[in-house]
Amino acid sequence: MTVTVGKDTAKTRKTLTVGDQSVAYYSIPAAQAAGLGDFSKLPAALKVVLENLLRFEDGGFSVSVDDIKAFSDWATMGGKNPREIAYRPARVLMQDFTGVPAVVDLAAMRDGIKALGGDAQQINPLNPVDLVIDHSVMIDEFGNPRAFQMNVDREYERNMERYQFLKWGQKAFQNFRVVPPGTGICHQVNLEYLAQTVWTDTDQNGELVAYPDTLVGTDSHTTMVNGLAVLGWGVGGIEAEAAMLGQPVSMLIPEVVGFELTGAMTEGTTGTDLVLKVVEMLRKLGVVGKFVEFYGAGLDNLPLADRATIANMAPEYGATCGFFPIDNETLRYLRNTGRDEDRIALVEAYAKENGFWRGADYAPVYTETLSLDMGTVVPAISGPKRPQDHINLDVAGKAFGDYVKGVRGGVTATAKEEVRWEGEGGQPEPVNIPCDEGHHSRGYVKTADGSYQLHDGSIVIASITSCTNTSNPYVMIGAGLVARKARALGLNRKPWVKTSLAPGSQVVSEYLEAAGLQEDLDAIGFNLVGYGCTTCIGNSGPLDPAISKAISDYDLIATSVLSGNRNFEGRISPDVRANYLASPPLVVAYALVGDMNINIATDVIGQDQNGNDVYLRDIWPTSAEINALVERTVTREAFIKKYADVFKGDEKWQAVETTDSETYDWPASSTYVQNPPYFRGMSKDAGTIQNVHDAKVLAVLGDMVTTDHISPAGSFKDTTPAGQYLIARQVPVREFNSYGSRRGNHEVMMRGTFANIRIKNEMLDGVEGGYTTGPDGAQTSIFDAAMAHQENGTPLVIFAGEQYGAGSSRDWAAKGTALLGVKAVIAESFERIHRSNLVGMGVVPFEFTGGDTRKTLGLTGDETVTILGLDAVKPLQDMTAQITMADGMVKNITVKCRIDTAVEIEYIENGGVLHYVLRNLAKVA
Repeated sequence: MTVTVGKDTAKTRKTLTVGDQSVAYYSIPAAQAAGLGDFSKLPAALKVVLENLLRFEDGGFSVSVDDIKAFSDWATMGGKNPREIAYRPARVLMQDFTGVPAVVDLAAMRDGIKALGGDAQQINPLNPVDLVIDHSVMIDEFGNPRAFQMNVDREYERNMERYQFLKWGQKAFQNFRVVPPGTGICHQVNLEYLAQTVWTDTDQNGELVAYPDTLVGTDSHTTMVNGLAVLGWGVGGIEAEAAMLGQPVSMLIPEVVGFELTGAMTEGTTGTDLVLKVVEMLRKLGVVGKFVEFYGAGLDNLPLADRATIANMAPEYGATCGFFPIDNETLRYLRNTGRDEDRIALVEAYAKENGFWRGADYAPVYTETLSLDMGTVVPAISGPKRPQDHINLDVAGKAFGDYVKGVRGGVTATAKEEVRWEGEGGQPEPVNIPCDEGHHSRGYVKTADGSYQLHDGSIVIASITSCTNTSNPYVMIGAGLVARKARALGLNRKPWVKTSLAPGSQVVSEYLEAAGLQEDLDAIGFNLVGYGCTTCIGNSGPLDPAISKAISDYDLIATSVLSGNRNFEGRISPDVRANYLASPPLVVAYALVGDMNINIATDVIGQDQNGNDVYLRDIWPTSAEINALVERTVTREAFIKKYADVFKGDEKWQAVETTDSETYDWPASSTYVQNPPYFRGMSKDAGTIQNVHDAKVLAVLGDMVTTDHISPAGSFKDTTPAGQYLIARQVPVREFNSYGSRRGNHEVMMRGTFANIRIKNEMLDGVEGGYTTGPDGAQTSIFDAAMAHQENGTPLVIFAGEQYGAGSSRDWAAKGTALLGVKAVIAESFERIHRSNLVGMGVVPFEFTGGDTRKTLGLTGDETVTILGLDAVKPLQDMTAQITMADGMVKNITVKCRIDTAVEIEYIENGGVLHYVLRNLAKVA
């Protein structure tokens, strides 16, 4: 790999000698000395972007001296100067749910460029790309020693077509590596192994150049690595593919919010408690599209594992990233995780020489600031629907009761009712007791684990899962100690709770076993189920059929508790309505209780073997206990050992066979991988942006409609359009897998668009799920309605509320929207990544202005919409949308076109960013 840099860089290119190694670098102090501006007060996060521009300035890379001077103006203008710049990340990170469709697109682009007269080898990543297979393992088996192996076996059975395809891609494309299944979660592998904080590469003259490690990733939680001072954020697969192929990321110089941390965490609190508080505060402030940089004396008391937890949840607080500058803790973590000593020395010398070091005098300018004394943080959870819904643990039981009141119209749930069973011959049968005061729903269940009552608030899933927390040894060791203390007292999980442990890397298992804690976790049902995202992305697997049936039959509000980062409706399990985010130790504790109605902080959580009451405080470990085990078991040697053969994989991966060819031989019978239609019949020349004429409304959606609502990742039934598609191809229901695993097949994903079981289309009264009205006015699935409109040649629009597209960087939320024939989305506001993805797929985003909303306009979905002037649109232009109501009355409203930059206009003109890249490559063929 060769890094190409600007040609006329003598003023800022300097040499740094570290030990016996000399490297070139691009000096920010030298740029200042050369009169390009005063950069001394820039936040470190913004200096990373500035260095990127210095490195590429005047090299034919769309970077000008004025772009560099704009950063000095940013500081003098109070942290604001939204100038458009071209930014080039050093590398790209992918996971398999988003990576498979990205590789599908690259394979299709090879076909497409050959059709345009070009060379297939022009389609190759120019920057290093790592794809980590982490999203495919599903929890079919749990709570026993065979769970891990059985889940791995099922993973390969389900996903062999996808794995063969990825292996083909690894052979066919340059600069593309695959980390096999069973290794860990991409963000944790990135944090613990791939990331270097300061990257080195050779330039076009063969000289070694040092520069900040930067990346974009096809997963929103790419931000985790900002805890290691590596600037990275999530983009859609579409934008990542463009970055791979050398296309810069077009962005505005962001505002940077400074978040000051002071004090230290108190006894009994965890990094999870801290991040849930941070999420609440930053969502309240509003940081969408902004960088957040953490600073202050409190960082001296904050281990990097906690920093990574905070950085990880940047999508949940809405920021582009949450950045921590380089300091002594950065160096300590690099050393402890097995990084080379020469690299660590380079990181320190480079950071101090080029102004990236956080020392005692670090005091940059920020756009605005807020502050948190970490000593005020208390134990907490978040839920039941959004990460920012922060709940102090000491009122969690009451908060759940209030939630149930809202759902049930004032009737609360309770755990106090005794189970009643009646039956003959020792075979009990459930008796349905009618609802009374204090109860709405309760069901009776008999499973292999016993007979018991379920009710609103029964916890049916307790999962230690996700990169957010399983990368943090303090909370993982803490969970193990809770299990140890509970086991010693004779406590166990409730029989209706599906428990699971899915670490983010094999290193976690190494230190849990070294500490003897895995045995304690196993004893109460937290056996290893796999190394991957599992529950956090909807791969929680099926519940016991009897439990699932009781939830459905009695309309129960079943709950889950997980150590993840997202708890949106319909995400975790189709059987679970209320989901709560919690630290791993609390996940274990809630599994022992089995009920969200219990106020776990103060109520009795069980009885020991002698019948004595047990409280949470009796099983909660001290900080000293946790720290002692972390110090003893989380070692540099463990990281070196587990990452020694990270790309090799196990025997199953090595046995995966694939073809060796320049272009992919698309198997016609595959239901996992199909050649997408994006580039078929494409001409060499772009057109103009098409105006919207007499478009019909496909859906009217509310606030906080997430990408999970638009393009769910989890399981689906045979009655859905996607299920019917697979049934017609002789795929049995047991082999459906998930939407996420089938993202390489556009036919499945089109049918899954807007198909979340909890989405609510306001065109229909009280109906949940992916439904709308068709051209004939009758209720039908969104997919069938869209296809009927396409057959009539009718364009479509969608109306929505605030924060449209929040959540995952799910490119299929935009791809599916485009393939359904939607030409425009008009919302009150957009989340950053989804807006970019819509543009990348040729769908024009608009925002209401002047106080107009779908509600103030009285929209019902019976309207038609016309928007003219798109053929000559300018970035962020106000335009007129003509809305013709069902009674013929016309309302003209002003909307802001959220095509934000000039290059995005070109993307839309080409039909999308990949079409833009493909045409440009074909021109130089």
